[in-house]
Amino acid sequence: MSERKIYKSMQGKVVDMEKLRNMNETSLAVGNAKVNARGDEIGPGGKIMRKREDIQDDYYKGNK
Repeated sequence: MSERKIYKSMQGKVVDMEKLRNMNETSLAVGNAKVNARGDEIGPGGKIMRKREDIQDDYYKGNK
């Protein structure tokens, strides 16, 4: 496993980027793409319609 990315802010606070990314991966991404921060397609009511892995599989099946 790779080493965790831990940074210090300008004010000296510790920021764990991996933990922050994992905490927010299910929140809705900014923009009009209808995906969450992880890359899953979101349908009405915030329900996951297709997972990121399924989207990637479909893409690579068509682009060999």
